[in-house]
Amino acid sequence: MTGVVNFFKRFSKGFWVANFAELLERAAYYGVFIVITLYLSRILAFSDVEAALISGTFSALLYFLPTFTGAYADKIGFKKSLVVAFGFLTIGYFGLGVFPTFLEGAGLATYGFTTEFTGLKEANEKYIIIPIMALIIIGGSFIKSVITGTVAKETSTATRATGFSIFYTIVNIGSFSGKTIVKPLREAMGNVGLINISYFSAGMTLLALIAIIFFFRPSVTHGEGKSIKEIWKALVRVVLNFRLLILIIIITGFWMVQHQLYATMPKYVLRMAGEGASPSWYANVNPLVVFTTVGLITSWLRKKTALFSMTVGMFIMPVSAFAMAAGNMIGGETMGFVNMHPVAFMMIVGIGFQGLAESFISPRFLEYFSLQAPKGEEGLYLGFSHLHSFLSSLLGFGLSGVLLEKWCPDPLTLSDTEKLTAYDNAHYIWFVFVAIASVSAIALIVYGYVTKKLDAKKELLSSEV
Repeated sequence: MTGVVNFFKRFSKGFWVANFAELLERAAYYGVFIVITLYLSRILAFSDVEAALISGTFSALLYFLPTFTGAYADKIGFKKSLVVAFGFLTIGYFGLGVFPTFLEGAGLATYGFTTEFTGLKEANEKYIIIPIMALIIIGGSFIKSVITGTVAKETSTATRATGFSIFYTIVNIGSFSGKTIVKPLREAMGNVGLINISYFSAGMTLLALIAIIFFFRPSVTHGEGKSIKEIWKALVRVVLNFRLLILIIIITGFWMVQHQLYATMPKYVLRMAGEGASPSWYANVNPLVVFTTVGLITSWLRKKTALFSMTVGMFIMPVSAFAMAAGNMIGGETMGFVNMHPVAFMMIVGIGFQGLAESFISPRFLEYFSLQAPKGEEGLYLGFSHLHSFLSSLLGFGLSGVLLEKWCPDPLTLSDTEKLTAYDNAHYIWFVFVAIASVSAIALIVYGYVTKKLDAKKELLSSEV
């Protein structure tokens, strides 16, 4: 018991309150995000393409804005920033829940719809959801920068590694718990559960807001960050750095496939394996695999270059996408040796491979990216290390909507005759992502070969001078 107390005392109160808030925020975010495309289509009747574009933009901005909001947070202080962030998040998530009840005049009885509810095809008011989601984007972008900044400032050189280890563990626990709550809500309430998960998320962020207001006392009350103008100039330099830009584009291919965990998988599984499937639980396989393998893989390949480790992971991704396609090719209602639909079972297998690929790629990408930055500007450049996720959210979600409408359309848009053959080639969706992952993996090999040659030539010229 004394050891546990001493462990907690190694870190400040501000550190633990920030991590508690992070736990609640991640549970709130992943609870909503895993079903966001279902919410947009089933509750607000956006088409697959429309839902994909809205949710893709939502995800993209959450990756793009934190560097800028982080600079502003440094100016006004972390506590004020977190109060603003959790205030916006609470209003935003509550808005996702309460918004449909204001559309009664457009044909929606308050919570009167069931799993057969066909949405609000003619309700233009549904576009009001966009500014509601904008509140979540702004609030979430502050969280991403301020919580990690707090962990850095509330730890010493001796405790920083342990502090970030605790932080990433908290993130995974929050992700796991948020996605776990979705299935019982959907089973108990049908599509209404897609609304009520927003109230769960609003409750989590409200609790975090209360914790920040009353208990968060940061040791450092002001920042020393860059100005927004300096950050914008850094973005321009990153984009104009040809080597970094090519690397970002290549890794975007990996993340386009990774984002299908949220863009395509929930709708695909429910349409192919039935409403009894559990896409939110299947998604939890990813953080579980990452959590259990990333340390082992990083240690195993510590003597290998970051590029080597990333390349191994890139070649696992086509296997992941092919496994996801295999469920529909197997056919039948059950796998036989397990009481599970083939599509659901092979989706779990594919997600497992996806998590394994991430363990090879993610830890080493930041290392490699930082080495490509000019000396003395590594920190500023790392602020844009997630540009690949910005691009892959826009491209991956957008492509998902198009592919779903082509090969795995919403059953509510089909006649009884069309339903007989509409899903025969649904697995073609995953073949597209097999191709994207394969091209990206090959491109990374070419990238490594070319950059190695260029570095050797540069070194030779330097030695001659």
